Amino acid sequence: MTLYLFISDKYGALDRDIGMIAAFSNLSKDVKQYMLVTFNYWNFTITDGALRMLVVLHFHQLGYSPLEIALLFLFYEFFGVVTNLIGGWFGAKVGLNRTMNIGLAMQVIALVMLAIPTAYLTVAWVMLAQAMSGIAKDLNKMSAKSAIKTLVPSDQQGALYKWIAILTGSKNALKGTGFFLGGLLLAALGFQGSVLVMAAVLAIVFCMSLLWLEKDLGKAKNKIKFSQIFSKSESINILSAARMFLFGARDVWFVVALPIYLGQVFGWDHVMVGGFLATWVIAYGVVQGFAPRLTGKAKGVVPDGRAALGWAALLAVITAIIALGVQFHWQPELTIIVGLLIFGAVFAVNSSLHSYLIVSYAKDDGVSLDVGFYYMANAMGRLIGTILSGWMYQEYGLAACLWVSFVFLAITTVISIRLPAHPKMQAAL
Repeated sequence: MTLYLFISDKYGALDRDIGMIAAFSNLSKDVKQYMLVTFNYWNFTITDGALRMLVVLHFHQLGYSPLEIALLFLFYEFFGVVTNLIGGWFGAKVGLNRTMNIGLAMQVIALVMLAIPTAYLTVAWVMLAQAMSGIAKDLNKMSAKSAIKTLVPSDQQGALYKWIAILTGSKNALKGTGFFLGGLLLAALGFQGSVLVMAAVLAIVFCMSLLWLEKDLGKAKNKIKFSQIFSKSESINILSAARMFLFGARDVWFVVALPIYLGQVFGWDHVMVGGFLATWVIAYGVVQGFAPRLTGKAKGVVPDGRAALGWAALLAVITAIIALGVQFHWQPELTIIVGLLIFGAVFAVNSSLHSYLIVSYAKDDGVSLDVGFYYMANAMGRLIGTILSGWMYQEYGLAACLWVSFVFLAITTVISIRLPAHPKMQAAL
């Protein structure tokens, strides 16, 4: 009887495995490619989030000032600007599979560079490794976002919004997991051990991507001139400007100021700091996944520029309230924890709306050109926010960072007035 149960269980499991393989085999080519792109993006994102947390916590522990830590990210963000500007043209020219694989390989190299003994981790060396990581991250993100445009028919705007929201939301949830993992790995393995483990995992993902990701994905059918890296679309230019200030508003308090504040003022250890930031980003990612239903898809419509304007204005008001609470020391822990969770939820909807609108506005042939230009503005916002985060916190404190965030969001709101409205389109599933 026991042998019978064992054999039944064994063959039952085998049948289930065969069924799963068959189900995967029956999926369309586009869905399989979407799954591969998302898998690559997910794994990259975890290492990117963990590395950011490792660098902030480790170098703060070594005695670096907030501004010095911010400067470690200077090349990361600067080369993100350059990569998005040129990477869109490069992706349209050679194919998004190549740009994604180059990004994966460069991240492995950047992680290995940081695995040397602490005594040799000079500021210049860390900035060089961060430059590699910044190029890698934006090549990977531009490739993933652009690839979806090539996989969804142009008349399926609801489906496009849903796929973008899933990719973006899952990415940020996993980036939050990376924050927590970074704090945990630092406590368990130290800095060098942590980056080596992440490099090994990402090297395996890189090999899988080389084997299975479709060649010439997203490669433009027409000849692409280098001069086309600058967008000639008014809608994309306006959206890019709004995106720059939106992400500057987040990073001015989030990148350097907040993790150092939590350790200095609240006395939290590495795991607690990483855990809180992980919770924030994971919740942010979950909300992004639901953004289509929050912005009208449940009623059969997809959003336009008017929706982006309304959500930006709401976020500006929330930020002003949080800044007032921090400035006047009203229940600081409650204000920061609850306030920033609310900020994260509303910011997530803003970000998801922008991510959908750029892919929707982008032209079909050579989509990565428009997406790359837009994410160049995104990277410029992060660069400005990162430098201000270290400098403003060091000189004036967290409340000042939040007031700068409010100003940036007010500018985002004003810019968003010019985003085009369109007749309500049916959200095709």
